[in-house]
Amino acid sequence: MKRLTLSDYQALAEFRYQIRRFLHFSEQAVKKAGLERGQYQLMLAIKGMPAGVRPRIRELAGRMEIRHHSAVELVNRLEAGGFVHRTRAQDDRREVLLGLTPKGEKVLAELALHHHDELRSAGPELVLSLIHISEPTRQAEI
Repeated sequence: MKRLTLSDYQALAEFRYQIRRFLHFSEQAVKKAGLERGQYQLMLAIKGMPAGVRPRIRELAGRMEIRHHSAVELVNRLEAGGFVHRTRAQDDRREVLLGLTPKGEKVLAELALHHHDELRSAGPELVLSLIHISEPTRQAEI
């Protein structure tokens, strides 16, 4: 069994720190916009859905790594706030698709721009910390 070196632990700790810094920024920005972290993530998942994937609860729950009922609750709160809407699919009326309202589009655009700017600023340190994790260990094993 391979053992990690002190350098490996330091690289992992630095990577975790960089992720946490970005998440802290994100939590503050989302809170300032009057949303919860999960609500922003769900709106971003709707807008950024991969081509060919329909924005349904099942797919959103999977993309967010949450349970179906948790995604339903997030959608319910966002719908009540006027950020998202449900529509029936044209080809299969049983299927419910999710979309952003104009209000949701506006709030998401502002938040995503702040996140994009923060990543452009803090991203190099985050990437560097990931590179250090992926480099072969140069120190002796602990």
